[in-house]
Amino acid sequence: MKKYAFGVDIGGTTCKIGFFDTNGTLLDKWEIKTNTENNGESILSDVAKAVDNKLAQEAISKDDVQGIGIGVPGPVDSQGVVHRCVNLGWGKLNVEEKLSSMFHGVTVKAGNDANVAALGEAWKGGGKDYDDVVMITLGTGVGGGVIIGNNILTGYNGGAGEIGHFHMNDEETDVCGCGKKGCLEQYASATGVVRLAKRYMADNDDTKMKEFGDNITAKDVFDLAKEGDQGANVVVKQMGTYLGRAMGFIAATVNPQAFIIGGGVSKACLLYTSPSPRDS
Repeated sequence: MKKYAFGVDIGGTTCKIGFFDTNGTLLDKWEIKTNTENNGESILSDVAKAVDNKLAQEAISKDDVQGIGIGVPGPVDSQGVVHRCVNLGWGKLNVEEKLSSMFHGVTVKAGNDANVAALGEAWKGGGKDYDDVVMITLGTGVGGGVIIGNNILTGYNGGAGEIGHFHMNDEETDVCGCGKKGCLEQYASATGVVRLAKRYMADNDDTKMKEFGDNITAKDVFDLAKEGDQGANVVVKQMGTYLGRAMGFIAATVNPQAFIIGGGVSKACLLYTSPSPRDS
């Protein structure tokens, strides 16, 4: 039995990398920037360099590495082929084949990021006590992973659970990265929150969000909402309304025992479980 493994989560902004023993114990974690220039052609080689550097730092041979698991923000079929990742600039790409060619003798397995996050939560995290779980990831985009009877639901070509592209609003005029209009991702992701904030600022003056202008981030919006800013709270309420509605659709379809929400934006959920600043 080999001793070590790596887990990689490729997001639209950063690639998060975990170094584990094969019992699932996290030994170290770090992140690198996701370079989406030239349709993301250097992303996998950047990941390979980061893993190589860690092996050199720890004086570990590739022969002691069981494998590399990689999650990507898009549908992945059973052969490890991504059919489209709009937030990375990828079209059709065999992720397993390309990354494994950089690590001779090391197994590489790829999956949709939310699907593999769901599997991780079911093994070691918040879903370990349940058989039927839905994982929602809120980051640059919105992803979903569905586990029914302890098995991940992948669908015909790996596209099951792509909840970020639920159609939520017939009146939307902006175009989502997928080419459609009114997707959940346009409201509940980090980029969606920024888009809603800019839309609010264009029509209203009653918010400190204007101090950030075009450089505003989702974190800025959530921080202001915690302070009781009127406009920021409107944006956060919009996000939560669309996300809650989508979760209702999912609940009515697969009837999970639990929802698990993760991703960089998930910390904002504290806003929905704690008293608002105006109530304290």
